[in-house]
Amino acid sequence: MQISQSNTRLKGAMPMTTPSDSALRITEQFAQAYGRELAQAAQPTAAVALRAAATAARALLAERWAQTQAQDAVRDSVPGAAHPVRRVHYLSMEFLMGRALTNALAALGLEPELSRLLAAQGQQLGNVLEREPDAALGNGGLGRLAACFLDSFAELGLPSFGYGLRYQYGMFAQAIQDGRQVEAPDDWMRLGQPWEVARAELRYPVGFGGRVTVDEAGQRHWQPAEQLEAQAFDFIVPAHHSERVSTLRQWHATAAAPIDFKAFCAGDYAGAARHRVAADALNWVLYPDDSSEAGRELRLKQEAFLVSASLQDVIARHLREAGSLDGLATLGLANAIHLNDTHPALAPAELMRLLLDEHGLGWDEAWKITRQAVSYTNHTLMPEALETWSLSLFEALLPRHLEIIYEINARFLAEVKAKFPGDDALLARVSLIDEGRNGGERRVRMAALAIVASHRVNGVAALHSELMVQTIFADYAAIFPGRFHNVTNGVTPRRWLQQANPQLSTLLDARIGKGWRQDLALLRSLTPAASDAAFRQQFQAVKLANKQGLADLIRREIGVQVDPSSLFDVQIKRIHEYKRQLLNILHVVARYQAIIANPDAAWVPRTVIIAGKAASAYVMAKSIIQLAHDVARVVNSDPRIGDKLKLVYLPNYGVSLAEVIIPAADLSEQISTAGTEASGTGNMKFALNGALTIGTWDGANIEMAEAMGEENMFVFGLRTEAVAQIKALGYDPRLYMEQSAQLRRVIESIAGGEFSSGDAGRYRALTEMLLNRDNYLLMADFAAYVDKQLEVDALYAQPEAWAAKAVLNVAGMGDFSSDRTIAEYVDRVWSVASLG
Repeated sequence: MQISQSNTRLKGAMPMTTPSDSALRITEQFAQAYGRELAQAAQPTAAVALRAAATAARALLAERWAQTQAQDAVRDSVPGAAHPVRRVHYLSMEFLMGRALTNALAALGLEPELSRLLAAQGQQLGNVLEREPDAALGNGGLGRLAACFLDSFAELGLPSFGYGLRYQYGMFAQAIQDGRQVEAPDDWMRLGQPWEVARAELRYPVGFGGRVTVDEAGQRHWQPAEQLEAQAFDFIVPAHHSERVSTLRQWHATAAAPIDFKAFCAGDYAGAARHRVAADALNWVLYPDDSSEAGRELRLKQEAFLVSASLQDVIARHLREAGSLDGLATLGLANAIHLNDTHPALAPAELMRLLLDEHGLGWDEAWKITRQAVSYTNHTLMPEALETWSLSLFEALLPRHLEIIYEINARFLAEVKAKFPGDDALLARVSLIDEGRNGGERRVRMAALAIVASHRVNGVAALHSELMVQTIFADYAAIFPGRFHNVTNGVTPRRWLQQANPQLSTLLDARIGKGWRQDLALLRSLTPAASDAAFRQQFQAVKLANKQGLADLIRREIGVQVDPSSLFDVQIKRIHEYKRQLLNILHVVARYQAIIANPDAAWVPRTVIIAGKAASAYVMAKSIIQLAHDVARVVNSDPRIGDKLKLVYLPNYGVSLAEVIIPAADLSEQISTAGTEASGTGNMKFALNGALTIGTWDGANIEMAEAMGEENMFVFGLRTEAVAQIKALGYDPRLYMEQSAQLRRVIESIAGGEFSSGDAGRYRALTEMLLNRDNYLLMADFAAYVDKQLEVDALYAQPEAWAAKAVLNVAGMGDFSSDRTIAEYVDRVWSVASLG
């Protein structure tokens, strides 16, 4: 296997099995699995066929898994790589995997064969694939990025494990009732989970609470009050151009103690199993609502559970391969432990605890290993999104970890004091403990712990990384000037073009060959096709077919008839004020009012499509969802509007829905306030599939514009420096309404109940927020956004010109492959050379 830094091209060390061999094997495996499943089912169904197909494909992937692990166990380096490569352990609270069967069949080259086998059983492959639920192991961009990375780990032959939790119900399933979001458990495992492989032999103890004692030799011992066991379940992610695989190892919590038999015999059945139910709760929901003390405790326990089980697994594997306890000295040289955002930031403290308490290392040796191993990716510029935990909760659950954090902090502050003598204010700002001055609560700063313990810290887009060291981490950047760097995000072309958009993939293959699937930089050779009228016509035909498919889904799901020839204007992402779905809705209202005022104008028909979930406790985000539905109800039923404008909100957004929406989009809404979006990856997926972007100069939008030409995007709004300046001078959002009759009409119509059946109070909090605070400057950017949307109309009215720019968008996306991203991580973070 080889990781090439120049073009991320993999050369497989394990030769691909021939198609005929694989076809024979899956025929045998499917026949056996189908027979077993059918014996337990009342009748043949698509669900029965799905389980049999998944079982058959998993059996083939399990062989590749065994080969990969055997190869990695004896590695010294990746042959041909620029530097010796450590095994990467990627810790993330989210892995938004999507459906697995389509990906497995593509990697194995077995879709035609399985289609034939299913047809013999009276089943269609498409129907079977649709029966697979999305694995509810993530929420949004953070989790989908982690999933793309697993794909690239395999594709590039990187020795690696992803580590996450095995959520039984995910975040939640979103339903809409009377325009309001309603949350329900996403019971994605109810019919079984044929993709996971239970590793019954891999179990590790995880403790909470209790106390720390000191023995006669001065050795500290943590005696937890609660003991859990973490059992491993593996999810195999295959490469597409070799027989390498990567592994997502998920942890499932169970109580270490059996039921209280005495309580059970006394009839107290609930009491007898109370500790087992508490343990099982760790597996239930991703991101439990942390507005309550119980929710905060559960969330901290989930993060600690993930970190402890994963690091115990890392150490155990390393010791097996190193052959002796002396091998711990090389732990950090052989293994990289990467923190995907702040959620796993407890890892340095837990690694220190394991090395100090469980393996008897001294502080200096343990700290050296920890610093060598740990690295950290930050995904936000918002201080409120950097996790902190109250000292009281932390001490109650993790008393030994708090002691270690105190010691790390004391040594760190001593170094800072020596380097910057007399600057007590700096010491307070960078301390791992927020002392809660002015009456606040003392808290542990988890991002600070991650930075101090990591040898490398990165942002995920050029602007984000620049702002990171200028704003939220400026003090740490001054202390550690060489520690911070940038690695711009990317997406896997296998999932987000090859599988999500097979018609466009076939068209690209015919024009430039299939190499782009492995080396996305080859898309640059598509540039001349933008000037080819015949190719543009084929490109437009593919887009229209995809739009028809989405129109059919919209009609099935929410009963709204939309015109596939209209401009499909799409915004899909989690609902949050900074992502500004509300600005999108304000434009819909403005457009609606303009059409009514001038119905005979040459309006370009537009279908605005929004999808995304709001956190269950996020009141303002849920109000935005309700407003979208209220506006849609009015606009879509107004006979004066007809097909000139539609607004649809698709519920329960996830990977599978995105795979239908993204290939059909004409316009991609990436409209966060400049300086708030770390990177974005949806912007990349849309452009890769031929959508034009309307967006602010924010996140990866900037690098995309530089790659494809700013003239091929619709850029609007205040830039980061202007946002900072306007806030510093004192921002008054009411001034913008006073200066714009159009904006005033929009706000007054919402506030007056025009879209809420006369209920003027329904959106009072929302409109007052816009008029009095408007933290994300929607009012300031409204006019520029509306003007830019008129430019969108003008270009869409020229189909050939629009198609040419869409082709150039695709051609410009070669730098935004997750293969390139991972190759950069290897070079700058995960190679031995990165340790300096």
